[in-house]
Amino acid sequence: MINIRRLTCFDAPKIKKMISYLGNEEKLYQTITVDTFAILHGILPLKYKFMPESFILLKNDEILGLITIVPISGNPYKINITKLIFKQNMYDAGKQLVEFVIARYGAKGAVSFIVTIEQSHEELLNLFMTGCGFRQCSYENLWKLDNFTPQTSDRAHFRHCQNSDAKYVARLYNAELKNLYRPALERLKTEYTEPLFAGLTSGYKNRYVLEEPEKERIIAYLSITTNDNYNFIIDMSLNDGYNISYDEVINFALSEISNRKSKFCAFVKHRQYTKNADNFEKYLHERNLHCIQTQCVLVKDYYKQIKQTESALQIFQFGEFSSN
Repeated sequence: MINIRRLTCFDAPKIKKMISYLGNEEKLYQTITVDTFAILHGILPLKYKFMPESFILLKNDEILGLITIVPISGNPYKINITKLIFKQNMYDAGKQLVEFVIARYGAKGAVSFIVTIEQSHEELLNLFMTGCGFRQCSYENLWKLDNFTPQTSDRAHFRHCQNSDAKYVARLYNAELKNLYRPALERLKTEYTEPLFAGLTSGYKNRYVLEEPEKERIIAYLSITTNDNYNFIIDMSLNDGYNISYDEVINFALSEISNRKSKFCAFVKHRQYTKNADNFEKYLHERNLHCIQTQCVLVKDYYKQIKQTESALQIFQFGEFSSN
């Protein structure tokens, strides 16, 4: 008999057995163990969720697969699927898990599901796109800052991002999206506010903004993220109407990381769905950097039907969901 339920701490031995064939299974196991607070977190309404939640698929008491989702900070109605594990070639188990979380969280009010998958995983891409109705939006790339040699030693004059900046940072990010991708990928201002329970979430993230002199207008946003305190990802949103130096932005980011760690690896995220994506890619090639990962961004959206009038037209409202 097949059953899907929430992962509990009592499943630890079975999880270890399921992932024993994978490399570095101990590190993977640590990322999916469950503590008591996570179990209590499971009973919260969707609008209050902020931690990862995992579910397992069992057949005759044997775990065949696991899925982990994370509500987007500041917009819990947008769900990230961050982990999908199933036994070799058991793609149907993966499909059932994906459909389960879509149905479960869609019923709770979620309107958007996002997953990023490495371009080389054709079977997994097919599972989400053909099997589960996701569509491909664009790509995100990671470029390793290995032997990085900037042409200047100057650093941009960023300051720490504050919650009062959230509206302007969201406006900057959304304005830099190519029009084709805005309905699926645009962000709310609440996604740029510091969450109340930030100290309880895993990882580390520092956020900065760059203002235009005199006008005090935010023209750049920078985030530095790590999950292991060794590999740091640098992500930036720049106003393409200003000639902002990539060298100066990256120099600033590296100096901030070096203040925290003496030894680290740094990567730059390149989002191909932004207006300045081509210029940024040209810059990365000019600096002799190498792309070490390309991920496809897949999205599944729900829409909300607007109340019908007496006309014969059916009107549907796409995009953001608002809870009142």
